[in-house]
Amino acid sequence: MNNKRLYRSEQDKALGGVAAGLAQYFDLDVTLVRMLFVLLALADGVGILLYLAMWLIMPEESAEDWI
Repeated sequence: MNNKRLYRSEQDKALGGVAAGLAQYFDLDVTLVRMLFVLLALADGVGILLYLAMWLIMPEESAEDWI
């Protein structure tokens, strides 16, 4: 069973840790995920809304201590 959980990263965050957390979860390069958010933001602004929504929804990596 896979116990992998999605968190905002504390170690590699540039802004809120969303892109770094997604990169860790999906085992991707964080630069690739950040570029995807930038392209979505430039295309029609959905990248900004998506990032902000995920920032509010995704728990911080340190929140695991509370569980």
